[in-house]
Amino acid sequence: MSQYRTFTAADAVEYARQFGGVADLVDSLEVGDGNLNLVFKIFDTKGISRIIIKQALPYVRCVGESWPLTLDRARIEAEVLNIHGQFCPEHTVKILHYDPQLAVMVMEDLSSLAIWRGEQVKGVDYPQAAAQLGEYLAKTLFHTSDFFQHPHQKKADVARFTNPELCDITEELFFNEPYEVHERNGYPRALEPLVASLRTDDALRLNVAALKHRFLSNAEALLHGDVHSGSIFVGDNTLKVIDAEFGYYGPIGFDVGSALGNLLLNYCALPGLLVPREAADAREKRLNDVRRLWRRFSERFLALAAENSRDRALAYPGYGDAFMRKIWQDTLGFCGTELIRRTVGMSQVADIKEIDDETMKIECVRQAITLGRTLILAAHQIDDIDALIARVRQNG
Repeated sequence: MSQYRTFTAADAVEYARQFGGVADLVDSLEVGDGNLNLVFKIFDTKGISRIIIKQALPYVRCVGESWPLTLDRARIEAEVLNIHGQFCPEHTVKILHYDPQLAVMVMEDLSSLAIWRGEQVKGVDYPQAAAQLGEYLAKTLFHTSDFFQHPHQKKADVARFTNPELCDITEELFFNEPYEVHERNGYPRALEPLVASLRTDDALRLNVAALKHRFLSNAEALLHGDVHSGSIFVGDNTLKVIDAEFGYYGPIGFDVGSALGNLLLNYCALPGLLVPREAADAREKRLNDVRRLWRRFSERFLALAAENSRDRALAYPGYGDAFMRKIWQDTLGFCGTELIRRTVGMSQVADIKEIDDETMKIECVRQAITLGRTLILAAHQIDDIDALIARVRQNG
C-alpha cells in the first residue's frame, strides 16, 4: 500500500473534515489504549468530540515493529461492522467512511456513552446491557449463518473474511500460550503451581485441543471475533459494539462464550474491587447479566430460525433446538478459555489489574482460572444456564 502513511493529529482532523460530515472540526486527541491501532477523537470549535478516526498500524502497537501485522484487518473490521450494522444497527457502531489505502475508518462518536468494562470495575450497573448484547449476537450470528445466508454467498464470504494473521493471534493467546511456559504469560507468580497444573492436565489439554479445532474449522457465522466488555459502549438503555478487526467465519459459541467469559471475569474480580457488601450485590447483578445474555441470545436466535430460515433442511422442526444445544456446549468451553487466557496469558484486563490488594488479586485470579478449567472440563455436564450459575456459585 504505497499511499499508506501513519496519521498525525493534524492529519486526523483534516481527514475527519473531508469524510466525517461535520464542518467545524478543529482539534484531535489520540486516545487509542488498545494493542493494535491509532484512535483519534476529533473535536469541534466548542470542544465537543464529534467524530472518531481509527487507523490500523502495520504492527502490533503494544509490542512494536518487531511484530508486523497486516493492514487488511482494517478492511475486515469495516466490512464486519457494516454487515453487522445491516442486521443490528441499534447495537453496532456506525462506519461513516473507510479508506483501504490508508487503512482508516471514520466512525460515529460514542463519547456520550461509557465503556462497559470500566463501569463494571466501578460497580455501576446497566441492567439492560446484557440482553442488548444478546440481541446483537443473535441477529448478527443468525443472519450470517447457513440458516439465513444463501450458500453461494456464504462460501464467498468465508473466503472474503479469511483473517489468518488476526486468527493466529487468537489461536496463540486462547489455545496455546496459557498452557505452555511462555514469555508473554502474565499471571501472579504465587499461582505457579496452579498454572503449571494446566500444562499437565491431559483431560483439559484434550478439551482445549478440541475447542481450537472447532475454532479452526467450524465456519458457522461471521463472528465479531473479540466480544469483550472493553469493546462495548453502554448508556441508559443503549449499547454499541465496536472493534471487529478479529472478525472471521467461525463457531457461533466463540462469540457468545467470549461475552459470557468477560462477565464472569468481572464476577471473579469484584471482591477485590469493591467493599464486601457492594461486591456481593454486584456479583448477583453480574450473574443476572450472564442469565439475561444467554436467554436473550438463545431465544432470539431460535425465533429467527423458526421465522426466517431459508434452508429447507435446517428449517425442519426441532433442528434449531438441537443446534442450540451444540452452541451451548461450545459457549461453555470457549467461555472457559476466555477466563484462562485473560488471567494466565498476555491479554490482562482492568477487572484484575485494578485490584490493589495483592493477596486479594491472587485469590480473584485463582477463582477465575479454576472456573475456566471447570467450564472446559465439565461443559457436557452443565445442561442449561441455571446449572451454569450453580457451578459459578460453587466455585466461590
